[in-house]
Order: sequence, then structure tokens, then C-alpha cells
Amino acid sequence: MRSRTIDVDGPLHFADFGGSGPTIVLVHGLGGSHVNWMAVGPALAARARVVAPDLAGFGRTPLAGRSARVHANRELLDRFLDAVADGPAILIGNSMGGLIAMMEAARRPAKVARLVLVGPAQPRPPATLVDPMVALTLAAYALPGVGETLMRWRATRLGPEGLVRQTLAFCCADSACLPPEVLAAHVAMARERQMMPWAHAAFLEAARSIMAVLARRRRMQAMIAEIEAPALIVQGTEDRLVPLAASRATVASRRDWSLAVFEGVGHVPQLEAPERFVETVVEWLDGQRRGAVGPGGGR
Repeated sequence: MRSRTIDVDGPLHFADFGGSGPTIVLVHGLGGSHVNWMAVGPALAARARVVAPDLAGFGRTPLAGRSARVHANRELLDRFLDAVADGPAILIGNSMGGLIAMMEAARRPAKVARLVLVGPAQPRPPATLVDPMVALTLAAYALPGVGETLMRWRATRLGPEGLVRQTLAFCCADSACLPPEVLAAHVAMARERQMMPWAHAAFLEAARSIMAVLARRRRMQAMIAEIEAPALIVQGTEDRLVPLAASRATVASRRDWSLAVFEGVGHVPQLEAPERFVETVVEWLDGQRRGAVGPGGGR
């Protein structure tokens, strides 16, 4: 993995995993960065050219006068594709990254060949129960002043290592299964971000914009209906942030999309079950090339 920076209306950092062939762009979630993909990037690079950008306000990409809202980062991703992809790219997006990947596919269909959506931020079915801790956290983030106070308190109380461990425990079904080098990379990134004065503001700006987009349920559903690219949704059964029911509902509305269900896995399957994740994605992509994947498939 090489660390690279290019100019896209300001510095944009990305991890280059190398490889050749079609371009795969790995898009991280809220609070994430390129390190979220380090467990799967090298294996995917055996089949394609693989890059993982840090969106504006995340990882090593500063705001630099730009916005961290999802619409703005969709535009940044669009410009990034112009810089790194020779043709239509395969977008693999986790959580917020899945939402941004869907937005790009709907807005710029010629630039997106296929989508892999990993626990993507999406509308919840009306009767779906919300995890109480998720509901409380999102409510705090939404309130001006409260979100800022919570972010500062957590950073001061937990420190970089404690913050990473708490976040991974929340996102993973079993964070103890993560390899030590993966945990160390996340802690190192958290230490870097501790010195970035815009980090908390970027996180909250992005979080609030996600909530605003998802609140417009009909508009979101219409956008999903417009997407031309084939898609695979990878969803963990123990995901506290995005319930399995939401992904099932999305696939029910898009019978040409496929769903891969990972039992006993949480919100970040690419970290929790990297070998199975790569195997599932590669199998689906190969099936797409052969035209062998049926509508609404599951596993």
C-alpha cells in the first residue's frame, strides 16, 4: 500500500494498493479512512487496480475550504474518479461511503460500472426497531453544541486508543477478532487526527448531512430506483447501525440487485471477515462478467 496525495480543489490523500485492470475505488464510512480497507485492499488488488481515498475532512484529507457533507464528498469522489480511473469504476462503499457511492452512480451513471454496498446508509423500514445507543448517539450529533461537546468529551476521556477500541466495539460483532496490525493502524490514524483542528467539525457536518438525506425517504428511494449499475449489498446480521431489514427492503425494491448476508458480523464486514468479504465480492464480480448472477440473490 502506497500513500499518495493529489490536488482535487485541495489535497486529497488516498491509499494505492496497486494492481491492474478495472479500477476499484474503496469509499470509507463516517469517521473512517483508507485504513478501513487495509485488510482487503491487497487481495482485491490481485484482480484490479485498487485505491482508497480519504474523503474531505477524514483520514489525511483536510477540509481545506471544502465541505464534509455527503453531497460535497460525492462531488469530490466524482473528481477523484476523473483523476484515477480510465473508464467506469467499481465502487465499494461502506456505510456513509455506500450512500455516497449510490449518489455517484445515480448522478454519473457512465462513471460507475458496478456497486458493492457494505452496510450502506439507507432508509429504514418504518417498523424497524432502532438500537437505543445508536438512537441516543445520533440525537446527540444532531443537536448543535451537544454534538461538539460529546466529541470533545470522548476524545479527552478515551484518548486515541480508547476511542478506536470503543468505536470498533460498537461497529463490530466481535472486535477482538481484528488482527493486531489492523487495530494498530486505526490507532495511529486516530493519533494523527487528534492534531487536526477540523476533525470534529468535519465528522459532525457529515453526520448531520447523512441524517438529512435519509430523512427524505421518498427522494432517497427514487434515487435508488434510478441507479443503472448492478449492485451487491453485503450486510452483517449483527449490524447495529444499519439493520438487515433495511438492506432486505432495498433489494426487494431492486430485484436486479443481490444481497450477501454475513451471519454473526457487524457493520464492517471488510474488517471482521476479510477473507470471506473478498471471496464474496470477487465471486459476484466474476458472475457479473459472465452474466450468471440472478436477480435478488442472497447467501
